[in-house]
Amino acid sequence: MQSRRWGLCLIALAVARVPCDKRAMSKASPQFTCTACGATHRKWSGRCDACGGWNTIIEEAPLSAGPGARVAQGRQIALSTLADAEPPPPRAASGMAELDRVLGGGLVAASAILVGGDPGIGKSTLLLQAVASFASNNLKCFYISGEEAAAQVRLRAARLGLSSAPVHLGAETNLRDILSTLETERPDLVVIDSIQTMWLDTVDSAPGSVSQVRAAAHELVSFAKRRGVSVVLVGHVTKEGQIAGPRVVEHMVDTVLYFEGERGHQFRILRAVKNRFGPADEIGVFEMTGAGLAEVANPSALFLSERGTPAPGSVVFAGIEGTRPMLTEIQALVAPSPLGTPRRTVVGLDSARLSTILAVLEARCGIPFAGMDVFLNVAGGMRVHEPAADLAIACALLSAREDIALPMDTVVFGEISLSGALRPVNQTENRLKEAQKLGFCAAIAPRLAKPTAMDGFELKEMPDLTEVVGQVFGAG
Repeated sequence: MQSRRWGLCLIALAVARVPCDKRAMSKASPQFTCTACGATHRKWSGRCDACGGWNTIIEEAPLSAGPGARVAQGRQIALSTLADAEPPPPRAASGMAELDRVLGGGLVAASAILVGGDPGIGKSTLLLQAVASFASNNLKCFYISGEEAAAQVRLRAARLGLSSAPVHLGAETNLRDILSTLETERPDLVVIDSIQTMWLDTVDSAPGSVSQVRAAAHELVSFAKRRGVSVVLVGHVTKEGQIAGPRVVEHMVDTVLYFEGERGHQFRILRAVKNRFGPADEIGVFEMTGAGLAEVANPSALFLSERGTPAPGSVVFAGIEGTRPMLTEIQALVAPSPLGTPRRTVVGLDSARLSTILAVLEARCGIPFAGMDVFLNVAGGMRVHEPAADLAIACALLSAREDIALPMDTVVFGEISLSGALRPVNQTENRLKEAQKLGFCAAIAPRLAKPTAMDGFELKEMPDLTEVVGQVFGAG
């Protein structure tokens, strides 16, 4: 018994002499992280419980060996106050006014830009035109294509009349070779088309996988910040319209642009959904022609150019896109449905918002849409996201249902609450000025807290949706 007690004491003494960092290392456990949403898990599984992604969970080594681990002494960072003034970052203008507007005034050095859009919408055409325009302004520009051969890119450049542009062209997917070339050449702007085709030999997965996209984006963004080179990444989109790959890529870059449009329309919208160097939700409007993308200086006039005589279901909405007022036509069609469940078809608007407005019209105004098919569309391939379009949608639905056309010289805007009340929206004066500039003489809008008077312009202020139904359409 005595010898056993001595043995236990010796074991306890040996354990006590083990350094704290080694005991902490023995307790360190691996961490499993979802590459799509960043959620952490205690163990690996095939599907992430947070975002529902499949095969997105990978094992990552812990950042430290534990609370008792020894950490190397770091250097002290430089601190400043909010009152310290710094000059704004220098910008390089491309010469394409619509592109410069979306970028916030031009291209910022050492910035990383992610451009997404549907297949065939014109992303490569836009960026080839942009890189040729930047190169004409004395910037050293590289265009690296991972999807097409160099001969295919030259054919597109010849069709666009850009064969003489001083752009350095390359066709490669090995990111190690690309970065080695860029380190030697030191360009000012690099376009990577696309990030899904790039691959790193240090990552054990196929090109286009979540791990490869994240690693490739990290290397390119790090290169941009380290060398002061602007990098533009082209990204594919999923069927839901989101950029494919992990969401962390959108957090890495400085600017995220979406190139939108319908293939049946000639208009294309370049929209900024994130911009660290300018306003978000800014848009640039282009028109697809045989010679490439042409800028549209006055989008409102172009979107309304095909309006003819007054027609039921047609309403002009005075909206705001970023900092730009823009008039678009909202069209509605209401017809008896032969189906047990009527159809609700929406193009260019939020379908959930349509359901809400239909419910408000029925519950607050007593106008049913049961047994009727409803079709809603924004003319020209435009997409409208702001709540100020609620009143225009309601007026289009009422106009189509009652077969009453609104006057050609009237614009509509305003937000509808669930009680049926109309809420004022921002930048009312800019909306009215844009409408007056294009020849409109009247507007239907909510009551304004600050009176706005304009010569030769009639503003019809409405308190709620019931008032609009009674005064404008004589229904209810």
